[in-house]
Amino acid sequence: MLRHASKIFTFLHFKPTTSLFRTYCTNKNTTGYTQHLTSQQQEALNAISNKKSVFITGSAGTGKTFLVSIAIDILKNDVYKPGEVFVTASTGIAACALYGQTLHSFAGIGLGVGHKHDLLEMVVRNSDAFERWKSVRALVIDDISMISGDLFDKLDYIARTLKGRVHKPWGGIQLIVSGDFFQLPPIMDDQYPFDREFAFDAKCWNATFYLQLELTAIFRQSEREFIDLLQGVRRGRLNEEHLRILQQYCCKEPVDSSVTVPCLYPLNRDVKIVNDARLRSLNGKILKYTARDTGKKAKNLWKWEHSRGIAPKKLELGIGARVMLIKNMDVGVGLMKGATGTIVDFVEQTGKKSRGVFAKCLLPKVRFDSGLVHMIGPEEWHVMEGEKVLATRKQIPLILAWAISVHKCQGMTLDCLHTDLSKAFDYGMVYVALSRVRNLRGLYLSGFDSSKIKAHPKVLVFYNNQFGSKQ
Repeated sequence: MLRHASKIFTFLHFKPTTSLFRTYCTNKNTTGYTQHLTSQQQEALNAISNKKSVFITGSAGTGKTFLVSIAIDILKNDVYKPGEVFVTASTGIAACALYGQTLHSFAGIGLGVGHKHDLLEMVVRNSDAFERWKSVRALVIDDISMISGDLFDKLDYIARTLKGRVHKPWGGIQLIVSGDFFQLPPIMDDQYPFDREFAFDAKCWNATFYLQLELTAIFRQSEREFIDLLQGVRRGRLNEEHLRILQQYCCKEPVDSSVTVPCLYPLNRDVKIVNDARLRSLNGKILKYTARDTGKKAKNLWKWEHSRGIAPKKLELGIGARVMLIKNMDVGVGLMKGATGTIVDFVEQTGKKSRGVFAKCLLPKVRFDSGLVHMIGPEEWHVMEGEKVLATRKQIPLILAWAISVHKCQGMTLDCLHTDLSKAFDYGMVYVALSRVRNLRGLYLSGFDSSKIKAHPKVLVFYNNQFGSKQ
């Protein structure tokens, strides 16, 4: 895991300041940083190093995943044995980014529906899940906004019971939880109690954490005007100046006509319709890539394509196709998840990296919007259960990118995007979409509807009570 954190260090240009972080960077030959870790980041990592449970939140672009990646390295290398640290997230996409598994998969609770006693029995009957609960000493949960308070309490009960420490929150397991409740909320139905919709509604929430911290330094955007606007959108409070700015970027056309701006859609079916139509409109040869799947759970990989952010089993590409990288390859040169570009050629490649994956070994050459031209070879995705690899998919790390879904773009940084705000249907969706782009120059809007910009009242109360009005 340390190799991944090192790449993130390079991309964000942070310079570790404590001896612990200098040691990490020296061992990995990562030098030349131009910024220091913030005092908030240091505070969180110090608490985590001392086996304290911590909740890390903050708006989009504050480096939550970056910080959690460092925390995972510290826990696995300095605090516990690797097999005692489990990395999870509420969604497969977020879990894949941290090389972990979904929280439901780790816990062995299926969909998590039912009484806590029934879920406990389900875990006990599942020998693998039972062993995970017995082994875990530190549990990372990313993207907490998608977890309900009801489920959080059920898992607390299971942990207390199986650890035999019923009077300690989570049975004494150290929790590192991260996420932003102002982003997409849990999907609820009539089976869940709405008085515990969010994880912070859990009865055990406050007792669980030694430290709850809201990161305030934003690294994705640098324009003060845009940052202020996004903070207003995040909290559902837009002033006249914010509205004027958003209106200004409605129906705006790219200055450079050669730039194709990716469109964000709420629904995957709309994304597929647009991408398939645009690919066929190229009127050129379409190359088909079929992934190579291995492992004892390989037959289930198709079920996890959308939920875990894994590359699709079948991928169709052509010269002129707009594509997006879906995995970090070399963030130092700009080959990072979310980078967009256009396929300019297909090149025969007979090297070891391609052998046995594609019959003809023709790999796409992409001219990225940054100007970088690079041939994209196959990469691997792993479905994990703790430290075990259950299944592996090898595929070209690209998807068509004339259109992408709002959910798929979570955690990404885009140079430009187009979105129809009138199609937003949930709290935080407008904020998630707008906060992906680096600056206002790359923002293109249509269907502007200010009524779609709203924050959940309960989330506002939680942040005001817990953190005050810091942003």
